[in-house]
Amino acid sequence: MGEARDYQRLEFLGDRVLGLAIAEWLHEHSEAAEGKLSQRLNALVSRETCADVARRLNVAPQIRLGKQARGDGAGQSDNVLGDVMEALIGALFVERGFAAARDFVRRAWEPAMTGGAGQRKHPKAALQEWAAGNRRKPPVYTLVSRDGPDHAVKFTVQVEVTGVGASEATGTSKQDAETQAAQAFMARFG
Repeated sequence: MGEARDYQRLEFLGDRVLGLAIAEWLHEHSEAAEGKLSQRLNALVSRETCADVARRLNVAPQIRLGKQARGDGAGQSDNVLGDVMEALIGALFVERGFAAARDFVRRAWEPAMTGGAGQRKHPKAALQEWAAGNRRKPPVYTLVSRDGPDHAVKFTVQVEVTGVGASEATGTSKQDAETQAAQAFMARFG
């Protein structure tokens, strides 16, 4: 058996290869504007999507983990699976070149691509990706007010993207108000 190695350098490389492969694929098959392309790219290369691909390919049983990590469920963690998937892409790139890595990504990511990943997102995630895709700072959520009795409290939240604007919304929880504020922002500025 070979010497155990740290796969973080391959993960670093694989992350970039995956990003380029997906960006090229989106560019070839979509007429969407840059902001929408960035939103889809971010969703398709996200830790969650990488982990989903790893699960579909049954990568977990092949991961070498210590007894403690395996006992803690690290083999099913989005972070571990996503990192390993990126390392595998990096290794494929090193061993076989970009064309082989790109072909693998296109086969493995086909369900995510055709399933519309990044097209229908939770409003807060969509706003976060929109801001990143438009080279803006991340949105900032501020609690404006908390009104009403404890059994019927209403939260008002403002979300702002510097240099673009702000939107406010009210909900029965802070999370609900943030979600509605993000949705209002996207309806107005997205």
